[in-house]
Amino acid sequence: MLGDSERLCEGAQAGDMAAASQLIALHYEKIFCYFRRLSGSDEDGEDLTQKTFLKVWSSINSFQGRSSFSTWIHGIAHNVYVDWRRKRSVTEFQSADWWEGCIAEGPSPFEDTTEREMARQLYACVEQLDEESKQAVHLHYYQGLSLKETAEVLNIATSTLKYRLREALEFLRSQTAESKFRTK
Repeated sequence: MLGDSERLCEGAQAGDMAAASQLIALHYEKIFCYFRRLSGSDEDGEDLTQKTFLKVWSSINSFQGRSSFSTWIHGIAHNVYVDWRRKRSVTEFQSADWWEGCIAEGPSPFEDTTEREMARQLYACVEQLDEESKQAVHLHYYQGLSLKETAEVLNIATSTLKYRLREALEFLRSQTAESKFRTK
């Protein structure tokens, strides 16, 4: 049984522009958020998202359904990001002000000030991870891809992904534990 994305993809492959538009609407925000968080910039996030969808449309006919459409598009997005990093040698961390701007203005899980501060600290700690671990965290936790989908996007074994996530979580726990002691 085909999911919404797969049905829309079939329509887009057949030249249905309405299906193509719906496919963009269904995935645009998620891909943009992925890039915004990784690049640290709305502008770079927008540029990378546009490049990703350009690649998606130029290769839409190569989608054969061996994985979910979401996994396929995240794989393209991951490769776009890796190419962008390689060209730019991006190594800077985001300021606390930038992270504050990432939190939703309206009702959200971070309405409480304490939770907002913890989220800011956690996001900042994620930025300190090595690039491979950061990618794993972004795809699995922020983008909500399954372990299998994340491993497929990163082109690694599921066991390798689990190891990276376990190491990342241990680092994050140690960092957040240290920050608790510093604030008391």
